[in-house]
Amino acid sequence: MPNGGGATPGNDFKDHFSGHAASYAAYRPGYPPELFRFLADCCDKRRLAWDCATGNGQTAVLLAEHFDEVIATDASAAQIGAARAHPKVSYRIAPAERSGLDNRSIDLITVAQALHWFDLDRFFDEAERVLVTGGVLAAWSYALCRVDPEVDALVLELYRSVDRYWPPERRIVENGYRDIDLPMTPVATPGFDMTARWTAEAMLGYLRTWSACQRYLRETGADPVEAIAAALRTAWGSGEREVHWPLAIRIARKSPV
Repeated sequence: MPNGGGATPGNDFKDHFSGHAASYAAYRPGYPPELFRFLADCCDKRRLAWDCATGNGQTAVLLAEHFDEVIATDASAAQIGAARAHPKVSYRIAPAERSGLDNRSIDLITVAQALHWFDLDRFFDEAERVLVTGGVLAAWSYALCRVDPEVDALVLELYRSVDRYWPPERRIVENGYRDIDLPMTPVATPGFDMTARWTAEAMLGYLRTWSACQRYLRETGADPVEAIAAALRTAWGSGEREVHWPLAIRIARKSPV
């Protein structure tokens, strides 16, 4: 997730990821291409998409396969600096609630794993302002992954061990965005899973990108992932395993006034 050509965000920005933007870009899993085909099909036109809170740009690059142009914004300069380059994607520093985009200019807004960080009332006002009539807002999140019962138990053990280090907004993710009402007309959505094929080391790298693990490390000087690392490597075995994250998706359309 232009503000006067890249103005810095206000003090309300909750930055949990800038300190490890490179690791975030390296280890975060990718979203399914089928999701982006579905989103494109939801839109009457495919001229301009806005990927809000873009992070490392993984959503923006996939949107570029379906839209003429993508504007990808994030309030974190470090995240923008680590984002993936693409000729159809323009990266800009801006908070979600003050995008600087033109009125009624956007066909699709996407928010991947970030809506829970926003001031929702202000962001929804911004989305209404920039969307064309019939434009679409799509937001999704994912919680714990699934590999097999043994690995899943270790990941849950880590999750619980850092529980008090999660920001309170994490509970919104745990609830699968069911507590958020998009102020537009709902769009029926099929189920989508995010998948990856990872080694044990890639999995451990991903777990270290959790904001709770990063906060634990900052405050205690210890890496909480090390407590499960040996057991996870044993349970994982050699080679790659398939990892699944069910996506919780909310999609809505801006109706005529």
